[in-house]
Amino acid sequence: MEKKFHLGLSVILFTLLVIICPSTRAQNKFVENVWPNGAPDAKGETPGDKPTLTFFLPPKEKAVGTAVLICPGGGYWALAADYEGDDVARWLNSFGVAGIVLRYRNAGSGAGYHHPSPLNDAQRSLSIIRSRAKEFNIESDKIGVLGFSAGGHLASSLGTHYLTAIKNSTDPVERVSCRPDFMILIYPVITMNFPYTHKGSRENLLGKNPDQDLADLMSNEKQVNLQTPPAFLVHATEDSVVPVENSIMFYSALRKAGVPAEMHIYLKGQHGFGLGINKGEVSTWPDLCKNWMNSLGLLK
Repeated sequence: MEKKFHLGLSVILFTLLVIICPSTRAQNKFVENVWPNGAPDAKGETPGDKPTLTFFLPPKEKAVGTAVLICPGGGYWALAADYEGDDVARWLNSFGVAGIVLRYRNAGSGAGYHHPSPLNDAQRSLSIIRSRAKEFNIESDKIGVLGFSAGGHLASSLGTHYLTAIKNSTDPVERVSCRPDFMILIYPVITMNFPYTHKGSRENLLGKNPDQDLADLMSNEKQVNLQTPPAFLVHATEDSVVPVENSIMFYSALRKAGVPAEMHIYLKGQHGFGLGINKGEVSTWPDLCKNWMNSLGLLK
């Protein structure tokens, strides 16, 4: 009888602890749909038709008030959402920055999605973060975007094709701008024009034979202006998948427009090195990026 009593008491105490002190994982990591009422132009009801945001929030006592929307790569066909997504969010959390991973629609998800679906998902996502900044312990003017490869194209698209706020909208998400405050672009696809585009990303986003005006519109080196947010770029000269000229062209466009930019080009490092762990010299880019963020006042 005494044994049963102690067992029952233990269960009650454990339940109270869960209610009063929920786990760090439950508090700081959670998933939400980008479009709770259904995405625009949705083609079905599968997970691939429903883009999501995975929030990784640092503890409040460690948070610096900065957030980064993360766009994994995958050629606009798939998503490398582990080492170019969740792992990156955890790295950001290590110095107090919220990392929010976007699993956006693409040509390989659901019934297949092309432009403008990925951009719609990214625009909506950044506006969601900004509209709920106080809830997430984030400052509304310290929200950036980070992208790898095709995700770098999406991130740079968000920085050059953002929507302004609709102040009288009944939707609170639309009442804030989706312009990121800064961009971090890692071996990004930038141009949709030959000879330097990544053919797979171009076809998956725009189709096999896109109109030239559309290809020019989504060649983001052509869309930079003074309002484009500051950028940090990383690429490797020996990248045989996405030519380094993508980053060089974007950096040159930023410089011409007077937008603050920093670029690091490594000699070694094939495409897809992620955070660069155990990948040689490219492993230094996360620290360089952290220093750049600090120089912008994003880590104070």
